[in-house]
Amino acid sequence: MFKKILIANRGEIAIRVIRSCKEMGITTVAVYSDADRRSLHVRIADEAYHIGESSSAQSYLRMDKIIEAAKKSNAEAIHPGYGFLSENAEFTEACNKAGIKFIGPDAYAISTMGDKITARKKMIEAGVSVVPGTKGEMRDNATILKSAKEIGYPVMVKASAGGGGKGMRLVKSEEEIINAVKMAKSEAKSAFGNDAVYLEKFVNSPHHIEFQVLADKFGNTIHINERECSVQRRHQKVVEETPSPLMTAALRQKMGAEAVAAAKAVNYEGAGTVEFLVDNDLNYYFLEMNTRLQVEHPVTEQTTGIDLVKEQIRIAYGEKLSLKQEDVILFGHSMECRIYAEDAENNFMPSPGKIKYVKEPAGIGVRNDGYIYKGFEIPIHYDPMISKLIVWGKDRQEAINRMKRALCEYRIIGVKTSIRFLMKIFENKEFIAGNYNTQFIETYSEELFSGATCENEDIENISAITVFLEYLDQVSLHSSTINTQQINKWKDYGRRKGIGN
Repeated sequence: MFKKILIANRGEIAIRVIRSCKEMGITTVAVYSDADRRSLHVRIADEAYHIGESSSAQSYLRMDKIIEAAKKSNAEAIHPGYGFLSENAEFTEACNKAGIKFIGPDAYAISTMGDKITARKKMIEAGVSVVPGTKGEMRDNATILKSAKEIGYPVMVKASAGGGGKGMRLVKSEEEIINAVKMAKSEAKSAFGNDAVYLEKFVNSPHHIEFQVLADKFGNTIHINERECSVQRRHQKVVEETPSPLMTAALRQKMGAEAVAAAKAVNYEGAGTVEFLVDNDLNYYFLEMNTRLQVEHPVTEQTTGIDLVKEQIRIAYGEKLSLKQEDVILFGHSMECRIYAEDAENNFMPSPGKIKYVKEPAGIGVRNDGYIYKGFEIPIHYDPMISKLIVWGKDRQEAINRMKRALCEYRIIGVKTSIRFLMKIFENKEFIAGNYNTQFIETYSEELFSGATCENEDIENISAITVFLEYLDQVSLHSSTINTQQINKWKDYGRRKGIGN
């Protein structure tokens, strides 16, 4: 087995990979930017190397710096996590040239699945169901107008190299199409350096369902069930769960088989995810393949007992899959909430800053993959996700109840977070019933943005105030410099709440 692995990432995913490595007896190497000098992943790794300034472009996206750190530390392999360089074919090749194993698929699989137009063609050849749309890039207005008319409005304009909703436009009429394509191309060029776009039939209010796959270098490929990822804002996932409320045993078998076929079509190696859109009639269409570990992978781990990071590492080392399809057993129900440092009621504005207090939830069936601690300052330079709260229950209702309890226990002071917003999702009757799709947040926006209050929130706040008032009384007895005006303000507040003297 590898003796030393460098993790080319930061935050919770770097910590997640480090933990599995340590359980396997593998020495871990962290890399960090200026902004992450005090980050938790740096503290828990066995070694850490500075790779540049705070911005991603000058640190976590610097292939040369990361490979240099790997060489200095004598790391045999690099785990990319997700985001940053995880789906960069050039980085994969650079690792190979440096004699360092990239823990993930080869450059061919990454580049083929990373280009949406090429991926669509490949999936059609493999017999995988795809959304009706154009087969190639569109260069002139006449082709755009003709293609859109043949597909039928409404259509989606999508960036070939896209992701995260960038370079994407919904077009409802012929009058909008030319300008929409122009805007999508401009946005795609800015975001990905590639302005190629294509058209796809708009699937109204679909479910976003993805299948986890594992494949080794010997051609063995399996799927590890589905994840429902339909609760989204700005095409970014917010809540994920498995099994999907929409899924049937027959549909799981059929979609799982196509996910395996998709992976085999590009000789895939490692852990990956095949994403589908599913309508209310259970018609499904290939959307894309993410050639890396997904943010939401923990719900699959919680319901199967399979450590996906360890499987990635074993596959990269050259071992055969230890599992067959029949070995994958689904037990219970798991849900994940992405906790963001952002103001959900202010258009999800990021809320960087210093953590003054944090209390993470615990108890049976609760897992929190995070990276913040008291005194840590959340940087402005990266994605505002600060943790992933995952629960497991014997069934969906128990998982919902457990998530509500865990969200109520979660306390973060110093920055705004999405916790209250998430509580409202888990109080929504349609979500509880499993009747939701990708339009869920938009449909129930008025309810979801109204604010939420946990049952124990006022009690806990009052308890904290009581303790603070008692502290102030003690300080005032022994200090002549205490700010009596500030004390009186707190005491007045306490009296209004019915507490204190």
